[in-house]
Amino acid sequence: MNKNISDEKADSEAGQVPKIEFPCLYPIKVIGVSLPGFYESVLQVVEGHAGRISDELIKSKPSKNENYVSIQITIAAVSVVQLESIFIDLKKIKQVKMVL
Repeated sequence: MNKNISDEKADSEAGQVPKIEFPCLYPIKVIGVSLPGFYESVLQVVEGHAGRISDELIKSKPSKNENYVSIQITIAAVSVVQLESIFIDLKKIKQVKMVL
């Protein structure tokens, strides 16, 4: 069974030990429509919550027909709240189709 961030928060509130120990390196993958400005919008949101991300921690890959792009950004995550905020703000970007 896959757990999402909300499940982790519920576990910690119920007195159980969360599965993610913070701080940690946490990869965030965003899949969206490949349009001008998409990459920059994603990076701006993530850096707004996690600070400057070095280029070595960012990977981008276009789909076969280049209609979509996946961007993976690895951050130094400090809390469940931080991750939830990033996920919420990324989903506000119009071109975003999925955040993992």
